[in-house]
Amino acid sequence: MTTYKIALISGDGIGPELTKATLQVLDTIQERYNINLDMINVDAGDACLEKKGVALPEETINIIKDSDACLKGPVGETAADVIVRLRILFDLYANIRPIKVYPNVPCFRQDIDMIIVRENTEGVYRGIEFDVNAETAICLRIITKKASERIARYAFKVAENRRKFMRVTAVHKANVMKKTDGLFSKTCKAVAKDYPEIHLDELYVDNAAMQLIKRPQEFDVLVTTNMFGDILSDEASILVGGLGVAPGANIGNDFALFEPVHGSAPKYAGKNIANPTSMILASKLMLDWLGDKYSDLKSKKAAMAIEKAVIETFKANVLTQDLGGNVKTDVFGKAVADRIL
Repeated sequence: MTTYKIALISGDGIGPELTKATLQVLDTIQERYNINLDMINVDAGDACLEKKGVALPEETINIIKDSDACLKGPVGETAADVIVRLRILFDLYANIRPIKVYPNVPCFRQDIDMIIVRENTEGVYRGIEFDVNAETAICLRIITKKASERIARYAFKVAENRRKFMRVTAVHKANVMKKTDGLFSKTCKAVAKDYPEIHLDELYVDNAAMQLIKRPQEFDVLVTTNMFGDILSDEASILVGGLGVAPGANIGNDFALFEPVHGSAPKYAGKNIANPTSMILASKLMLDWLGDKYSDLKSKKAAMAIEKAVIETFKANVLTQDLGGNVKTDVFGKAVADRIL
């Protein structure tokens, strides 16, 4: 039996409810696909800060280091202290956010299917900022050729594997930020020469935000810098049903962390009404990545089974409150688990 050690951060707010629903699905996956997921609960986030005085304890980091992957629920006010630190600590340079329409889910149009590939370790989200005086603060936006090249190469490989439109759209603001985004643009063009079968086009970020609304069906893979990617992926999620159906992956060369892309929504905590699809699909991304890393066909098949079960659940019109239904969080999790084949 294949065994993977998974560090599990349940998170804050609605996080534990999403985690519980997701574990229903993963329990069924383990039974049907003969995969052992050794889930190790670790502390991180607001509740951890209150209990231990730190949002991301060294004990948690050490357990994550000893794991094959990390599955994380949404974290509250301490999110930057948790996820940003983990991205940098493990060099999880590629943030992957699929934007895809599912049956019976409210959407802008039915033919939207894109992936936003976001550089995940630099830019303003690196958090290098300081006060000059009481009235002025400065934030440094660092863009490097190394980081730009590897995220561009990752995006081209995604487009190559998808074989949809065979197109990568680089999003930046090089007309204004001529040095930083100029470097990003130039690097993307250089990488494109290694993929002659894939077309590269470019959009300024303000235009990209408009075009995502105007013609979302025409996008394949978008690649962009850290903050632009965060904003655009949240915008794009609304086109396909909202953040409740939006999973995310943080991928490095040797390790990866998977999570819903939304926050902890504390006002909904304990009400059993949150949509767990985002975390269920994040677990799908996790199994898919493990399958690639370890050449494990069972994990790849298990990942496909999760997405198929989500699709069949939506086809049966099993919808949570955010999608216009009234199905509870745990009931939705069970509905997906029951459709695992």
